[in-house]
Amino acid sequence: MSSNTVYIGKKPVMNYVLACLTLFQNGANEVTIKARGRSISTAVDSAEILRKKFSPDVQVKEIKIDTEQVKDNETGASSNVSSIEILLKK
Repeated sequence: MSSNTVYIGKKPVMNYVLACLTLFQNGANEVTIKARGRSISTAVDSAEILRKKFSPDVQVKEIKIDTEQVKDNETGASSNVSSIEILLKK
């Protein structure tokens, strides 16, 4: 399952869309898109572009949202960071 996971970072949206498309074309039935913080909007964009423009047979199976406590190594302060997991199935 973890090999079918796309982690969203700071690259352009199309990079992640193509990564998901490649996983589906290589035989994966399910692909998980994971993102934290400001990357959440990129994750949603990636899933929607994949579904609407490239592969209409892909559906959103499940969406998980969470809040993680992240501790800053320099200051020692902790802050809350939102995270999302979008499970896509073909």
